[in-house]
Amino acid sequence: MPLVAPLAKGSSPDVDELARFFDETLGFTPNSVLTMQRRPAIARAFINLNKAVMANEGRLTAEQKRLIGLLASSVAGCRYCEAHTTLAAGRYGASKERLEAIWDYRTSAAFSEAERAAFDFAIAAASVPNAVTEDIAAGLKRHWDEGEIVEILGVVALFGFLNRWNDSMGTTLESGAEEAAKLHLARRGWTRGKHL
Repeated sequence: MPLVAPLAKGSSPDVDELARFFDETLGFTPNSVLTMQRRPAIARAFINLNKAVMANEGRLTAEQKRLIGLLASSVAGCRYCEAHTTLAAGRYGASKERLEAIWDYRTSAAFSEAERAAFDFAIAAASVPNAVTEDIAAGLKRHWDEGEIVEILGVVALFGFLNRWNDSMGTTLESGAEEAAKLHLARRGWTRGKHL
């Protein structure tokens, strides 16, 4: 049971308008955003931050950003966000092969050297304490420009907020996200955990 129950969709019309963004990314407005509606300014700020972080202004793709979010959420242990990023990555073109090989990205032919550098950085940046080293930073800079690095870290930081929010709230997981996680993450031991 969640710490605070989400409000019904439509409880805050201006939040509802902004939340249409999630109809594309997930196919529904997430319960996390519906809970944030209890303080509409937080919901509006979060949605606008999410839209800004997920805008593709460099070579990073929407699919790659969701895979970065998946790895960062995995480090944090947030099963809710793991499910959401898996669903969204698939909606943005991640193949079954890439979704299932993400855990072996360092050796899998499904990923480029640039992706490996971004994923190494994401895992290190999401770790507590932070594990970004000079070597990881240098690897990142070999493949990505400064604007792209800002985008990569923006994704990690956005999911840092979401990981804390959803794990602390015990946000109820929606069925579409749960099905994606069961399909692609269950073999690694994924369960919905507290997100009932």
